Formats: sequence, C-alpha cells, structure tokens
Amino acid sequence: MKKILSTLMVVACLWIAIPAQAQLKFGLKGGLNISTLTFSEDVFKGDNRTGFFIGPMAEFTIPVVGLGIDVAALYNQSKGKANYYVEGVSQNRTLKTIEIPVNLKWTFGLGSTFGAYIAAGPQFGFNVGSGLFNIGSETFDMKKSYTTFNVGAGVKLIQHLQIGLNYNFSINKVAKAVIEDNEGTVDMKKNTWQVSLAYMF
Repeated sequence: MKKILSTLMVVACLWIAIPAQAQLKFGLKGGLNISTLTFSEDVFKGDNRTGFFIGPMAEFTIPVVGLGIDVAALYNQSKGKANYYVEGVSQNRTLKTIEIPVNLKWTFGLGSTFGAYIAAGPQFGFNVGSGLFNIGSETFDMKKSYTTFNVGAGVKLIQHLQIGLNYNFSINKVAKAVIEDNEGTVDMKKNTWQVSLAYMF
C-alpha cells in the first residue's frame, strides 16, 4: 500500500511540475518556398516556381521530454506555372493564401545553445487572392479552403533562432476545372518545399 501511495505521489508531482516548466514562446517566421502544381490529367503539367511566406508563430514546449506544438499564421505567396499541352500554352500565376500550420514538434540537443527538431502536422490554407486560375481556354476555380500536411526538420540556435526545411503536400485539391471536351473534371494540387527562419522572443 505504501509503495502504491508513493508511486501516486511521484506521478502527481510530475503532473504538476511539467506544466510549470512548460515554455510558451512567440516569434516571427518567414522564408522561401518552391511550389509545384500537379494535376489529375496528363494534359496539364506544372513547373517549379519560387515564392515567400511570413507571419507570427507560437511554440509550446515541455522541456523534460522535448515535445511541443507550434502554430503559425503565415501570409503565403506561391508562384504557380502550368502547361496545357492540348493548346500548347502555359500560364504563370501568383497564389495568395493564409496558411495555418499546426505541427507536433520534438526537440533534442545539447542544452540551450544548440538543438535540433523534427516536426509534422496538418496545415490549413485559405485563399485570399484571385478565385480563378486560367490556362489557355480552361479555367480552374480555386477552393476557398484546403488542407495540406507538413513534414520537416531543423535546428535551434542560442535560444532564439530556428532554421528549418519543410515539405508540404496536398491532402485534397486546391482547385478544379471542368473540361468540356473530355466531359470531366481536372483537379489541381500544390506541393511545396520550404526553407524557413524564425526568431523567438
């Protein structure tokens, strides 16, 4: 009985201590992205294009185990280029969105001076630019919202800087076009590599 009580007391102390040691930080995050549009039909093909993103972020971490969550609200400008082989035309557009990534992050390292992390989680996108993407005579209607998924890693330096590399891939379509000749629809997706720099206050 004494052993059980002692164990319960230790667990209770840890349960109280972990939230007390947990850290909540706020910062600013920005970086470059390389986006590629993909399509459900081979008559369309996307090429790599660069863009940028910037916005505030928050990070909640439990130091004892290194687990945490980071959330950001990022204004994102993705450059998109698509080729339509039927008409022999290509089109460049800038896709303007607000992206909200919610990542589970595990941090490990050598004290407060240097650390590394891996992260993964969903990202929710909201279109704030044009609702249309024209490629020749075909028009893609941009969705107002969509979901993608993040997988990434990075390093933490001198308690304030974070440098990361991230791959973001579509879970559902970001746009859709109705092709009359084929009497069907073509879905557009967007996959993106991101290099980020964050400063935590």
